[in-house]
Amino acid sequence: MNDLRLALLQCESMPGDVAANMRRLAQACEDAADAGAHLLVTPEMFLTGYNIGRAAVAAFADGARHRERVEAVAAIARRHRIAVVFGHPERVPGGGVANTAVCVDAGGQLLGRYRKTHLFGDLDRDMFSAGAGDEALFDVLGWNIGMLICYDVEFAENTRRLALQGANLIVVPTANMVGFDFVAQHLVPTRAYENQVFVAYANFCGREADLAYGGLSCVAAPDGTVPARGGRLPALVMADLKSEALVEGRRRLRHLADFRGMRDAGR
Repeated sequence: MNDLRLALLQCESMPGDVAANMRRLAQACEDAADAGAHLLVTPEMFLTGYNIGRAAVAAFADGARHRERVEAVAAIARRHRIAVVFGHPERVPGGGVANTAVCVDAGGQLLGRYRKTHLFGDLDRDMFSAGAGDEALFDVLGWNIGMLICYDVEFAENTRRLALQGANLIVVPTANMVGFDFVAQHLVPTRAYENQVFVAYANFCGREADLAYGGLSCVAAPDGTVPARGGRLPALVMADLKSEALVEGRRRLRHLADFRGMRDAGR
């Protein structure tokens, strides 16, 4: 497994302006690739904005528009030779709309998608249907990668499920608000520590309608340390993920290896 250079795009939301967000993504990909990054992770619902309302989410989830956005990001990834994780709404069977994260590789090929499983408050529930959480891991440079979205990482079962499936990096596109700094400052490093995985948390900053986002995008290592963290302002947060840190974390910490599972509950 090769070492992986990771970039997190922390930025303000530009709701409803897909063309502008595509331009910002292209620039971020160029900057990240020039800095040697192999993978760029953007915030939750980056391409369309997050707090945009039910009608806008439904319109953006239209199948043709959805496919056009994926194809456009794939072209950007190919041009800059960097894998990209990005978010937008997606129409799902049964007529609902999912809050979806998608990964394309440096050649523009679709690697994986994930639909948010835990909906946060009335804002999420009014716009989205919950995903099943059954998406497969995917590979970038030998790293087994799983995805969660924002609130999902606040449930320990989600990161443990991915770790048991063999994930060694979990990426989390996020739209987390001021007032919930505990998540980025303490909970994300704890999720990394208790599962001996890397966790990458990419958040918005600034305001979007009535929401104020907290920034603090971070990468947490398998020993719970935080090798990279953003502040409150827009930034491209870079981190080098070392395969040896994964090996050492799993040698020294044994939570994942010693986990006995629900079959042992109560014994």
